[in-house]
Amino acid sequence: MKKIISVLLLGITIFTFAFSSPAFAADAAAGKAIFSANCASCHAGGKNLVNPAKTLKKADLEKYDMFSAEAIITQVTNGKAAMPAFKTRLKPDQIENVAAYVLEQAEAGW
Repeated sequence: MKKIISVLLLGITIFTFAFSSPAFAADAAAGKAIFSANCASCHAGGKNLVNPAKTLKKADLEKYDMFSAEAIITQVTNGKAAMPAFKTRLKPDQIENVAAYVLEQAEAGW
């Protein structure tokens, strides 16, 4: 019986690690300062001055498949439409911190 339980627990552990997403260890507090200096002119309070329909509020981020760190990092890095790319202005860890801040604020309702 102990062997069966051990094998089951090992299988569950392997399955959990094999199919879980990697930890996102960004610093939202640092992201706030970067956001304020680089993003707030267009996205103050989670709004979007260029396209008011595409805010940084959770509902809009979900609607446009942007409610993930990966999606936000891609958008900030490469830009899209009227949004400029920040890959030459910000380091990858700074962009990750901005993504963490945006997600945190979206969860909190801005």
